[in-house]
Amino acid sequence: MRIGVLLHGCGVFDGTEIHEAVLTLLSLNRAGAEVICIAPNKDQMHVVNHITGDVIIGIKRNILEESARIARGYVKDINTVSVDDIDGLIIPGGFGAAKNLCDFAINGENCTVDPSVEAFIKEVHSKRKPIGAICIAPALVAKILGKDIELRLTVGSDRATAEKINKMGAVHIECPVNDFVVDEKYRIVSTPAYMLGPGIKDIADGIDGLVKAVLELAAK
Repeated sequence: MRIGVLLHGCGVFDGTEIHEAVLTLLSLNRAGAEVICIAPNKDQMHVVNHITGDVIIGIKRNILEESARIARGYVKDINTVSVDDIDGLIIPGGFGAAKNLCDFAINGENCTVDPSVEAFIKEVHSKRKPIGAICIAPALVAKILGKDIELRLTVGSDRATAEKINKMGAVHIECPVNDFVVDEKYRIVSTPAYMLGPGIKDIADGIDGLVKAVLELAAK
């Protein structure tokens, strides 16, 4: 079983949430799945000081190179990976999902998506391969697929984000941090993770459940 993990930088405020990514990789490894990490090869939206939360002016970081920090160097440019190379896709959260893969963090339901990311996710879906979305990543999936299908997904209980997801055509389902939502019809799995938190032990069960659900769907 080969599962793609779509990364988008390194660090919660300007890239991939590291705990969520590592827990995803750990669950996949324990389940015996082969992981193919992928990321866009372009500059991220901005760089954030993770101590102060301030944007650092005058510094640029490449999403692919930053994602390699999490993947221990084993990450591929999304434009070089065929959807036929994977049996499913999982997208960890972190602001990079809403800043680097799309601009949901800035423009909400009116956001635009990176073309290579949109094309890849649409093809994964069109080939009936399951997609797992963690934390804020369901907003990205809703933007790409929600206008065409009424998929069910969750970011937990954040009403403001849920309203924006519903406006993009998806149906938001409230969910606790240690659980996950499976849309059997459209083969989408989502879990709130750090949209609810509060800590790594709290999000671990939800992510582990999501990974198992994605693998089960991929096996069907």
